Amino acid sequence: MAIKKEIENLIEKIIGKKATVEMPDNFEHGDFSTNAAIKEKLNSQEIAEQLHGNALFDKAEVVNGFINFFLSERFLLDELQKAIREKEKYGQSNAGKGKTIVIDYSEIGRASCRGIGHLRSTIIGQAIYNLYKFLGYKCIGDNHLGDWGTQFGKLVYQIELKIKNEKLKIKELNIEKLERLYVEFHRQAKEKPEMEDEARKWFKKLEDGDKQAQRIWRACVEISMKEFNRIYDLLGVKIDFALGESFYQGKMQPVVEEMKKKGLIRLSEGAWVMEFPDSQLPSLIAIKSDQGTTYFLRDLATIKYRFSKWKPDIIAYEVGTDQTLYFRQLFKATEMLGWTKDVEFIHIAHGLMRTETGKFSTRKGDTVHLEDVLQEAVDRAGDIINNSETSRGLSETEKHQLAKQVGIGAVKYNDLSQHHLRDIVFGWDKIVNLKGNSGPYLQYTYARCQSVLQKAGDSPGAVPKAPAPNEQELKILRELVRFPEIVQKSAVEFSPNLLCNYIFKLAQDYNLFYDKSPIIKAPTPVEKQFRLCLTFAVGQVIKTSLGILGIKSPNKM
Repeated sequence: MAIKKEIENLIEKIIGKKATVEMPDNFEHGDFSTNAAIKEKLNSQEIAEQLHGNALFDKAEVVNGFINFFLSERFLLDELQKAIREKEKYGQSNAGKGKTIVIDYSEIGRASCRGIGHLRSTIIGQAIYNLYKFLGYKCIGDNHLGDWGTQFGKLVYQIELKIKNEKLKIKELNIEKLERLYVEFHRQAKEKPEMEDEARKWFKKLEDGDKQAQRIWRACVEISMKEFNRIYDLLGVKIDFALGESFYQGKMQPVVEEMKKKGLIRLSEGAWVMEFPDSQLPSLIAIKSDQGTTYFLRDLATIKYRFSKWKPDIIAYEVGTDQTLYFRQLFKATEMLGWTKDVEFIHIAHGLMRTETGKFSTRKGDTVHLEDVLQEAVDRAGDIINNSETSRGLSETEKHQLAKQVGIGAVKYNDLSQHHLRDIVFGWDKIVNLKGNSGPYLQYTYARCQSVLQKAGDSPGAVPKAPAPNEQELKILRELVRFPEIVQKSAVEFSPNLLCNYIFKLAQDYNLFYDKSPIIKAPTPVEKQFRLCLTFAVGQVIKTSLGILGIKSPNKM
């Protein structure tokens, strides 16, 4: 049982009501703290006294009505031994046993090169997937490809024009040409608004099975998927399913019939529209006046499919903040349909990736390509590695592989270490940096732990019975036992940044300890063994955490 839950249970037995325990940011306020007595208007001191003598605590202290719990040294040492024994499994739980979560992330839209602005949904979604899997959930990752809709009508229209006027051959298309054509359409449509109508007509032809429209569309999708998979490989991301909007083309009619039967959509100027009670939300079109479908209808068909295929307990969408209103509408629609009884719907909204002058934009054609950014990161990491004394003895191949792990990890960590709701201003000054809250700093700390263990030559073995930890060692112990709680909190709040904050603090504490306390040359064999145990556990927790975040942990750096 997690420590936090165990303390909550102890308090609940005393007060007879549910209690909530938190982890203070400052250890001066204890390892755990509760305001349960304040909430229930009870005597905090009397409750604290009933907890004296419990093997979990050195003391339960009352400050301004809060009860602050300080874990016992014996418990901390036992937990250290547990971390060493369980290794990469330390921190795992069966919290999700028997539960399924579907995570809808990455969601590539239209045929274009992957821009840096597309990074967030993919990286955050994968980290959340990994968090829930670590906690025992059955995880389904679904990349809901934007391979249908009016944006493809625009591409098909533009390509068809090139075929007629410039003798373009479909086999000559590639991802760069598709992106240029998409940008070109929007530039020309500013002067010729009627092009938007033509694009809608071409999408309707596509839905109706027009052979030329489908031939062009298939080429666009195949080119796009080849490019996307190449970038996913570079990022080290593998998503379970890539079921595009087109997959649901034959699955929408039952949803339409159900909506009609329940009186949830009405005919308005030739279109079928859903309106929400008391006009609390703007209405949504399910079927357009030309009888073309909408992404709203396709999303409902997607939900229905996920229900029947995976029977999820949670469906989470990792999609930008600009879609917040839409997801409120979508979730309300599922409620009105009576679909939400046993399923929790979550929108994990991420902010924009910005340049110093504004938003990245494919339509304007000023996209910074993700691959270019990753290559720049790898090059910068390579410069650091080549100038590092620890890289001596590595072959050029090993240095290049290390530069990829460090550079790509740096870009990922820069995103994940910031709360998903925040906009991120992209800049190199802190991304590839061996100091501060960065991916390379954490990888370097892990490599330092491995170097110490390698020089020691022995596995850490059992934690000594009476090591008498000093102040720095005790601080690391108290940080280590928080790991299982932090993993759970990061998952429940859909916030990988909490895990990032935790391992950064752990790494800082370890590096301060490393600078001030000899490990291999410790004064006594007991101190040496204990410090090696600490080093092993810190290294393992950092490696496990980076793995959850989708970042490699090199043994040398």
